[in-house]
Amino acid sequence: MIVKNTYGSSVAYSIKQFGRAPKNEFTGSSLQRKKQDPKKDTKTKKKEGSDKERKDRSLSRRSKQKIRKKITCFARCYKRLSFVTLTFLNKVSDEQAVNLLRKFVDNAKKRSEDFQYVWVAERQTKNDVFEGNVHFHMITNKYWKIDKWWNYWIDLQEKNGIKPRDKDYKPTSAFDVKQLNSNNIRSIASYVTKYVTKNDAKFKCQVWNCSKRVSQLYTDFYTTTEYTDQFKKMGAVLKETVIKDQNNKPFLNVKQIDLNRNTLPMYRRLDKINMKLKK
Repeated sequence: MIVKNTYGSSVAYSIKQFGRAPKNEFTGSSLQRKKQDPKKDTKTKKKEGSDKERKDRSLSRRSKQKIRKKITCFARCYKRLSFVTLTFLNKVSDEQAVNLLRKFVDNAKKRSEDFQYVWVAERQTKNDVFEGNVHFHMITNKYWKIDKWWNYWIDLQEKNGIKPRDKDYKPTSAFDVKQLNSNNIRSIASYVTKYVTKNDAKFKCQVWNCSKRVSQLYTDFYTTTEYTDQFKKMGAVLKETVIKDQNNKPFLNVKQIDLNRNTLPMYRRLDKINMKLKK
């Protein structure tokens, strides 16, 4: 069996059953995507037309897994991260909201030497006035000057036609920032679980995105089963699920790994290759 590993999870599978032999030791990076013919890509977009863009979008299970992995690897590359929540002054369409977010992100890029991020859309459920309004959660490597960026976010909305419901309504929560300790991988995981993996809402806009460098991060690496045997010896396997075929032979084995000071060094190979991308 071959094992696909990422932080906190190892999946061993039978190549005979799945027919997937890894081409490289590492995977999950956008650098591994096949380059498309620009002419062919343009024709495809024209053929699809705008109808496809109008369809509601949501986070698939695969997307949630990808986001979780990207954020974890992102946190391993930077000592300090910020968790930013951006909300709106009034009712806003999904299309308007994501357009303003892009303008906000573009401005942050211009004013920061190395601005990296992952953002995810979410529906407001606790706001009775703007129930269902979209807002955004973003994890970044930037230190934010609260007053400066709060004012910019408010002004950006007003300049683009999103006026406060009351004349003097400028909520402090419109731009909310919390500092994250990237050394505490469990705290990062808790944010991901709360705001990403439980997000099943539908949107008429892009649901998530990340910076180019984050997209290039490798999230998985392949090993033999001898690698995961080490976790067993450490007593670090929190849960193990074995799936067998009709002949009662295992063809899939999923292990959840406790991430702590003893197990994290086992992922150094992933840290090393991603830190090279940071330079």
